[in-house]
Amino acid sequence: MGKRRAGALVVAAMLVSVVLAACGTSGATTAPASTATTRSLRAITEKDFDPHNFPAAPKVDNRWYPLVPGTQFIMEGRANRGHGRLPHQVVTTVTDLTKVVNGVRTVVIWDRDINEGQLEESELAFQAQDNDGNAWLLGEYPEVYEDGKLQGAEDTWIAGLQRARPGVLMRANPRAGTPSYLEGYAPKIEFQDRAKVSKTGIRNCVPLNCYKDVLLIDEWNPLEAGDAHQLKSYAPGIGNIRVGAVNDPEAEELVLVKVRHLGGDELAKIRTQALQLDARAYVVRKDLYRHTPPAQAGQSP
Repeated sequence: MGKRRAGALVVAAMLVSVVLAACGTSGATTAPASTATTRSLRAITEKDFDPHNFPAAPKVDNRWYPLVPGTQFIMEGRANRGHGRLPHQVVTTVTDLTKVVNGVRTVVIWDRDINEGQLEESELAFQAQDNDGNAWLLGEYPEVYEDGKLQGAEDTWIAGLQRARPGVLMRANPRAGTPSYLEGYAPKIEFQDRAKVSKTGIRNCVPLNCYKDVLLIDEWNPLEAGDAHQLKSYAPGIGNIRVGAVNDPEAEELVLVKVRHLGGDELAKIRTQALQLDARAYVVRKDLYRHTPPAQAGQSP
């Protein structure tokens, strides 16, 4: 869902300065890099989370993971959810809602998993970008459906509650060969997904388009039996364009088929539906959700 190119020029300039300083170039003086720029170049992990290092008004413009309110991503493929590999669709909408989680005002994302034409999961995810350009995940409320009926939302987690902690969704400067990181930590539900930058600068084609400079992220949960991995491809300025599976019983494989930019009426409808989902969470998962303020409209497309 990626953006930002100006940062590359800053990085290049900084690297030149570092090289000159290391070589002891006579007469050269190098101004120290700002703390924020230095942090954005580091391979941050979940341990670097700081609720004070986020803007008051959320804005996610990470080059590899941009979240522009009113943008809708549609991915299609197949997945095995217990009945064989069936047609699967994931519709992700960036709403214009925000919600404060763990001291951070987050962007509210609405995901819908549709398996063989039937809604299987409807989820609100709470994401934010820190002042250094790193995207974070701070919680999820996933409703599970069977035959059109709500079964519950057992896998809900909210950072700051029940020992759950935020995780990194996308680094500001992802590089291959850097350490893995947690995408979130919720021991109550055994959520401990890890990710690692596998490859950079590759080419990948999906039905929507062909992309260069694609980033490949390897994801896994060390608590799960076996050696199941998901491989996610991210295109600059777009975001996730492909999902692949390795040794994963669900064998979920998806490709990006459409990106929509919703008009005012459509976005208002999405807002209403997402707010209804947020309100229902105070009943379905009162134990956790009652500790959070309601989602609010306020983001500008």
